[in-house]
Amino acid sequence: MFSGAKINSSLSPNSYPAKLKRSKTELLAKEVYNYLVRNNYLVRNNYSFKKKLNSVELYDSLICSKLSEPLSTTYYKTLKDLSDKLRSELVSKGEVSTRFLDGIVLRHKNNTSYNTTRRHLNVLVNYLYDNGFPIHKSKLKTRKQEEVLHKPISDVSSVLELVKSYNNNLHICCLLTYGCLLRPHQEIRLLKWGDFSDDLSHIRLSGVRVKSKRNRVVPVPLYVRKQLVKGNSNDNIFSGSIKPYNRSYFSLVWKRFKRLNEDIDSDVTLYSFRHTGAIEIFKRTGSLHKLQRAMGHSSLNVSLTYLRGLEVAELKEEDMLMV
Repeated sequence: MFSGAKINSSLSPNSYPAKLKRSKTELLAKEVYNYLVRNNYLVRNNYSFKKKLNSVELYDSLICSKLSEPLSTTYYKTLKDLSDKLRSELVSKGEVSTRFLDGIVLRHKNNTSYNTTRRHLNVLVNYLYDNGFPIHKSKLKTRKQEEVLHKPISDVSSVLELVKSYNNNLHICCLLTYGCLLRPHQEIRLLKWGDFSDDLSHIRLSGVRVKSKRNRVVPVPLYVRKQLVKGNSNDNIFSGSIKPYNRSYFSLVWKRFKRLNEDIDSDVTLYSFRHTGAIEIFKRTGSLHKLQRAMGHSSLNVSLTYLRGLEVAELKEEDMLMV
């Protein structure tokens, strides 16, 4: 600013002799003021060189800032998709009405999808609102969701044999879900051979890869190790390359398997293997603490809720055996 370059002025008062600097600086000050007035940069009596943005420019600026935050790939895609819908409406109608926002959410008949979309949309709307974008918040309330029942498996061995004859990757996934109590779609799907110890007896996962955000060291039972053939440490254990399969990989393979095996209860899911393993551990040990560590839960209350959700007899923490 002291040279005038900020407003494309060539005045540069400091290039003049000392006795002329003050007068040239006063001229520069006048040029700066006129520049601000001419370009409508005077806002609420505060001097600012930030150009006033139109609604679309302001929207793009704020959304760019929001999406530049450290977001997971899936969450980024979800917010980006919603933000594109809002932008199209803004360009078309000149505003994003509450009716339009509600319409995005209300098209979902399933309560889980409704609540998820509502939550994600509110993240964007609240961010825009809090940063001065003219938009009204939706007043839609959450809907009560029905609990999804992951029915425990009564005969694990038989189901595992059927899975093995169908798809080896799915078989390994089910074994690790049941025997190591890992979560199939994230923790197991992203496993690399380098996550295993040299003798495959343990799996080590850092907190960033675990739902509880705590480092986990998980023992691998012998019957699981017998099915594993170790590859390069940087390779994914299922794809055989550095790049893992996409997030929906096991969901799709499991659905295809279920179509071919209609005798398996419709409520049996991939997570049923984890739940069945949890129940077996609790029945054998009677220890909530051991169950908590095995499941990687962040607290005892989570484990209690988990067992209640599986319809295990009513439990209270003070009733449990302590380690």
